[in-house]
Amino acid sequence: MKKLLQEFRDFIMTGNVIDLSVAVLLATAVGAVVSGFTEDVMMPIVGHFAGGMDFADLKIVLTEATIGADGTELEPENAILYGKWINTIINLIIVGFVLFMIVKGYGKVKEMRKTQEEVAPEEPAGPTQEELLAEIRDELRRQNRQ
Repeated sequence: MKKLLQEFRDFIMTGNVIDLSVAVLLATAVGAVVSGFTEDVMMPIVGHFAGGMDFADLKIVLTEATIGADGTELEPENAILYGKWINTIINLIIVGFVLFMIVKGYGKVKEMRKTQEEVAPEEPAGPTQEELLAEIRDELRRQNRQ
């Protein structure tokens, strides 16, 4: 059992699992921000230009709600809530666009780093061991001739 727990700890502490955990947390946070942006900013604007309607209220009622004599709802309405689905599609488009912009920005930064590495002058390589040995040999030959 102790070995199993140690293997699990080693697995959890690998970089990939931690990176994945951070990505999931960030995606959740970005999803909440984008959902708020869609519902609180974009949809009221779209609703304004669509004649003041709220897409979340759009539905096809299959069965009307049954209301009792005292005003309580006996049976809830059965409806297809396609307006909420439209909101979800718009949310998906916004999330896709945001992710596209993030990936595009990351690609530009990566390309700039690559370009900077290519532009940076390489230090001149010193002579190889064989070249040094050849110079020593030639110098020794020249000294022996004199």
